[in-house]
Amino acid sequence: MSREMMRQGGRSARIQREVHAATRALLEEMDRGSVTVPMIAERAGVTPSTIYRRWGDLSQLLADVAVERLRPISDPDDTGSTTGDIEAFVLQYAEEMSSPVGRALLRDVIANGEDISCPSKCCRYTSDHLETISARAVTRGEPPLDVPELVDRLIAPICYHILFADRDVSPDYCRTLLDAVDLASPVAARAAG
Repeated sequence: MSREMMRQGGRSARIQREVHAATRALLEEMDRGSVTVPMIAERAGVTPSTIYRRWGDLSQLLADVAVERLRPISDPDDTGSTTGDIEAFVLQYAEEMSSPVGRALLRDVIANGEDISCPSKCCRYTSDHLETISARAVTRGEPPLDVPELVDRLIAPICYHILFADRDVSPDYCRTLLDAVDLASPVAARAAG
């Protein structure tokens, strides 16, 4: 996430909050390509060197801001069934990520190919949600879900099509992905492919 280790709380946390807020505000006010580190620094009340020291460059700062915006604020919906939970999660994920804001956030997260910490955090958020759904399945007496397999078969194709804009990730498309996954058995889900 950052080039230097940031202390939790205190001045470092305040600076991070202010820089993130300034970045978000500028991105809402103007085209992304017009936003610069000096503009963000001025809005946040810090020097540009503070931003460069903590984030390295603009793309890394944008990725960090995007990751923070993508951080889940609640657990996935509990519909009462594992199939319902997965469907609700996948449909909501596709809708949010395919929105103009979601597309921009995904692109920001992966823009700096040298540092994989931001994409790794986003992947972790998604996996954590799927793990929560899997834990619910076990509580219901169902087999645990193969989370890496679900990421490969549901989330990866959705992200691919969003990033390359070659297909609409409509609810109908998402349901075709869901239909190809047998949630009743992790082994069956692997074999179905």
